[in-house]
Order: sequence, then C-alpha cells, then structure tokens
Amino acid sequence: MASDDRWLERLRLELTWFSGQALLRGRGAGAILRFAHVRPRRRGGFQPLRADEITPQFLDRAIRALKRWRYDFIGMDEVCRRAVTLPEKRRFVALTFDGAAKDLISFAYPVLARHAVPFTVYVPTAFPDGVGEAWWIGLERVIARESRISLMMGEKEQRFVVTGDAEKQALFSHIESWLRSLPPAELSAAIADLCTRYRIDLAALSREASMDWEDLARLAADPLVTIGSATVNYPVLANMKDTAALREMTMGKAVAESAFHREMRHLAFPFGDRASFRRSHVVMAEEAGFASAVSTIPGIVEAEGRTNLRALPRISWDGRIGSLRMLRVLVSGAAFAPVKPTGSTTGQT
Repeated sequence: MASDDRWLERLRLELTWFSGQALLRGRGAGAILRFAHVRPRRRGGFQPLRADEITPQFLDRAIRALKRWRYDFIGMDEVCRRAVTLPEKRRFVALTFDGAAKDLISFAYPVLARHAVPFTVYVPTAFPDGVGEAWWIGLERVIARESRISLMMGEKEQRFVVTGDAEKQALFSHIESWLRSLPPAELSAAIADLCTRYRIDLAALSREASMDWEDLARLAADPLVTIGSATVNYPVLANMKDTAALREMTMGKAVAESAFHREMRHLAFPFGDRASFRRSHVVMAEEAGFASAVSTIPGIVEAEGRTNLRALPRISWDGRIGSLRMLRVLVSGAAFAPVKPTGSTTGQT
C-alpha cells in the first residue's frame, strides 16, 4: 500500500508539472526543505532508510537549480521575519538538516560551503554526548543481517522469517511503527532486547552515525550555519507526559546553549509528523523560548502571519526520487492547498 501511495503521489506531482502550475510565480513566501542524511548511494536491495538519504551530487544539483529559479537562500531567523511581513518579490528556500548525522560534516558540508548558502542543523544533544540511541539504525542492522528474528512485542514473543528484500522491508516498517508508538522507556528496553539478542552494539552504531561536539563546533564557527535544538533524546513527544515533553525541550535548549555559548532560537519537533506531536507541544515551544519550531508536515510558509511560527511546515525530500522537476513543483507551492489564516503566529497545528 505504501508503495502504491508513493506511486500515486509521484504521478500527481508529474501531472502538476505538465499542467504548468510550477512555472507560475508560486504561492506563499517560500519553502523550508528538510534533509536527514547526505551520503553516497549504498549497495543492497534492503535499504529501509533510503527515503531519508540524498547523495552529495543531488544536493549540489538541487542548490544549483534553486539558484537558477531565483530563490533566496535564507536562515531560520530570516524565515521568521519573512513569515510575518509583507511578501517580498523573490521567494525563499531554507535548507534544514535533522539529527546532526555524521554524514552532514563529511558529505553535505563541503557542498554547502562551496555554494556559500546558509543552512540550519537541529541537534538532539544526547547524540554528540555519545549517549543517544539511533534505534532505527539498530533495527535496520538486525533485519539486514538475520533471516529469523524474534523479539518481545508487548507481553508476547513474536517470531518472523524474512528472506527477501521485500519481506525485510515489510518487517522493518511493521516493527518501526510499533516502536514509534511506545513511550521512550519502553522503546529503549525493546530495542535493547532486540540488539542484545543479535549481538548488535547499538551504542557504538549510534556514536558512529552522529557528529560529536568537535564536529558541531566547526559548523557553529561558520556564520552561514544556524544551530537549532531537537530536544535531548529525540523522542516521540506525543508518547510522553506533558511535563516530560517540556523537559526534553528545555533541557535540549539549555545543553545546546551551554555548548555553543549562544541562544537557541529554533526547535525541530522530533520526527515531526502529525502523530509525533500535539497542539500542546506547539504552546510548549513558545513557553520554552523558541522563536520557531519546525515539523515535517508538508507545506509552504505563508507571509503576513498566516503560518504558525511554532508549527512551521517543511518539505521532506524523498531520497528515492532524483527529479528536479518534482522539486520545483514542491517548492513552488503548487502541490499544496492554501493555508487558512490563523490570525496569530501561535495558532493551531
């Protein structure tokens, strides 16, 4: 079903392009693009995280194309300003990167620096500290290596036999969805049990996949880079009590401010889809002192205060698609329905 949905969405975007809508001036003030991983293509048919990966070559092509299309590249402070002022002649694009992945400094930063474009990195502070759990990587590693897998799901032990890439992909999606539904402590216990059974060192995998503080200090020294917060542990906030969710926001902010000796004005809700955070978390982001908070709910940023600054939409680029034509449709806003004014920059999700 997910594959069918992706095919239909791609067809819709292609039809939008050929209808000519993307060649119009575009709607809204601009778009925020969200990326997670930038790295060379990996071999193998089972790659459940490929949707979150783009190559350095595609990043280079995308930046060149956005320059040709006469978009202004801006940081998140300027996004906040343009979202509450009258529309400007040129629309903007803001590049954002979630999770502080090691490949950002290795593969993305050389491209971004060569183009001299601003971008924002959202940091979950447990990961550069070396104690974050990239449970999705551990899950991928177990399923990639094993054909017979058992784990405790709730109070029952479940057993699966997966031999082909399609079966492995289906199992990854099933377990990932279940893990994301758990409170943080239960998720941590479940992934620890799975990785222990199959001798996967989740702590080492997580450290290897993340930038350390030295990497981040190098980025922070670049005036084109904005450092934002992504809480401490990158949990699904909707699975937490409000007090714990607020503590994740405030502690992530405090740790990052201590590390970088600057105010953390911008937040990314972990995962950021509609199931991952609630309206109350939007209010918390303001209470915690953030000027903006980004989601992964697709859309464009409107001007004149019509977009909630603490529930900003972002376009998450699917790394399985290498089409600049589709990128142009998305950043134009032609693919999204107009957003009704909220009357406030702290309105609804």
